[in-house]
Amino acid sequence: MSRCPGQKQLRHLQGQCGRTPGGRGGALRGWCTIDNRVTRVAWLNRSTILYAGNDKWCLDPRVVLLSNTQTQYSIEIQNVDVYDEGPYTCSVQTDNHPKTSRVHLIVQVSPKIVEISSDISINEGNNVSLTCIATGRPEPTVTWRHISPKAVGFVSEDEYLEIQGITREQSGDYECSASNDVAAPVVRRVKVTVNYPPYISEAKGTGVPVGQKGTLQCEASAVPSAEFQWYKDDRRLIEGKKGVKVENRPFLSKLIFFNVSEHDYGNYTCVASNKLGHTNASITLFGPGVVSEVSNGTLRRAGCIWLLPLLVLHLLLKF
Repeated sequence: MSRCPGQKQLRHLQGQCGRTPGGRGGALRGWCTIDNRVTRVAWLNRSTILYAGNDKWCLDPRVVLLSNTQTQYSIEIQNVDVYDEGPYTCSVQTDNHPKTSRVHLIVQVSPKIVEISSDISINEGNNVSLTCIATGRPEPTVTWRHISPKAVGFVSEDEYLEIQGITREQSGDYECSASNDVAAPVVRRVKVTVNYPPYISEAKGTGVPVGQKGTLQCEASAVPSAEFQWYKDDRRLIEGKKGVKVENRPFLSKLIFFNVSEHDYGNYTCVASNKLGHTNASITLFGPGVVSEVSNGTLRRAGCIWLLPLLVLHLLLKF
């Protein structure tokens, strides 16, 4: 029984056989040019007789006789697949002398990704192994690429991608591409999420006069997103306290004072935490006339009392 291909290409080896190729799953035609000296004709696939004259010997319904005339003897294989690859022979009997012509069917199959790693969530510093298995004929080339504005070129030209000690900058989508020039490359993606503990990137203190609205701001980067808490001295500030509101977003927390009083001035601590750890920063709410400087999350204050010695010296010199 004959078998047949998906995408294919026939190559002449000898004689006067030919073919008409089709697309994937389409039809393939093979023919022999004959003349009036021919008394018997047959098509064979390896040792299997497909047709002898007008008689079909093959049980495969995809094999069809197209023409048996004084000039051409042709068959068609419909819905071809990879199992149809191999030699096809047209055998003719001329004046009691058998002759054969042969063509060879080469099957080409578009690339297909048959196995790929699932999306993964992993802690920073651990090792990552991604797999992308593809089939096709010829065998497809598999490449991995990190979809990132900072990424340059391919990160791997193999079915397997190994990342040792992954960092937060290496998180994101990884694209697997399989290509073999038969059709357009096949592309699939794997999302890699890198978890890391919170890091407070910005902690803003502010100076606000009594009676005005003031806001302390704490910004933290973390995966999963950080949870925020605010403290004054050792006392945690609870949402809903009169005149104070805590406003949290995934990477930002604000402590809002709607009507600042003298009692509100002082140092506040922002604590950012997730399942991997926690960190904190000290932020100060201060009044007017105070010079402040923030350095490495610690706010230093200096009042205006240093003006007094200069004023006394000026008066002594004057008199």
